[in-house]
Amino acid sequence: MIDLEASSEEVVLFENADWRVIADGLEHRGTGYFIARDGLGRRSETGLWEWPLHLAEKSWCSLRPFREAFQAAADLFDVERDEALAQSFVTGFGLRMGQGGQPGSEGFTKLAELVRPKSIARRRPAASDNRPSPHRNGAGRKDEVEMVRAALS
Repeated sequence: MIDLEASSEEVVLFENADWRVIADGLEHRGTGYFIARDGLGRRSETGLWEWPLHLAEKSWCSLRPFREAFQAAADLFDVERDEALAQSFVTGFGLRMGQGGQPGSEGFTKLAELVRPKSIARRRPAASDNRPSPHRNGAGRKDEVEMVRAALS
């Protein structure tokens, strides 16, 4: 095992295309963004890991290299990983999508892309569109619309 405390030079313990792990912590190679070693395991009040949630907001942070480097840093610095770490990545970076994923999105869709604000309403067909009602004789349609509106409020 490497004695991290004894090393005064910047020894790279792990490296990938975007990140590197040094004795002091985890560093993004392109931006210089730094996560200190002693703060790597920080959790929110809900028990989720803070760094995956925070870095998901950064447009320059790609999921796979960050996750790989973060896990390597956790192993190197003896930060115990648990199920909440995986949940934190899913919450921050999104759910793995099948063939419907966006090209270049690494197969993941960010949660923010899935949630639509209430102010953006779906276009509803006007009565003059002459589209058949999905319900027999249109019965119950108004009640169902009102229930959906109430549930979304």
